[in-house]
Amino acid sequence: MMKFDDAMLQKLEKLSMLRIEESKREEMIEELEKIVGFVDILSELDTEGLDPSFTTLDSGTPMREDIPKEDPGIKETIIKNAPNAKDDYFVVPSIIE
Repeated sequence: MMKFDDAMLQKLEKLSMLRIEESKREEMIEELEKIVGFVDILSELDTEGLDPSFTTLDSGTPMREDIPKEDPGIKETIIKNAPNAKDDYFVVPSIIE
C-alpha cells in the first residue's frame, strides 16, 4: 500500500492548488491512506471475463431530458469561489515562458 507523508501532501497541495491547515494535515494523510487502501482492495477483484459495460440496471443507464437552465447568478457564484479571478476570468499560473 502507498504511504503518504508530509512531502507527498505538499505535492498534492501544489497540484490541486489547495491549502490544508496545519491542524488537519495528519488527519488528511490518514484519510488518503484509507482511500488508497480501498482502491488496492478493489484491484484484488477478479474481473476476468466481465463485460466492461456491465450494469445492474435492466435497461441500462436511465436517460433524462436535457433541459437548459438559465441562472443569472451562476457566473458570480463560480468566480466568487475561484482561488484567483480578475475581470470575470480565472487567473492561473503561467506554464509557458
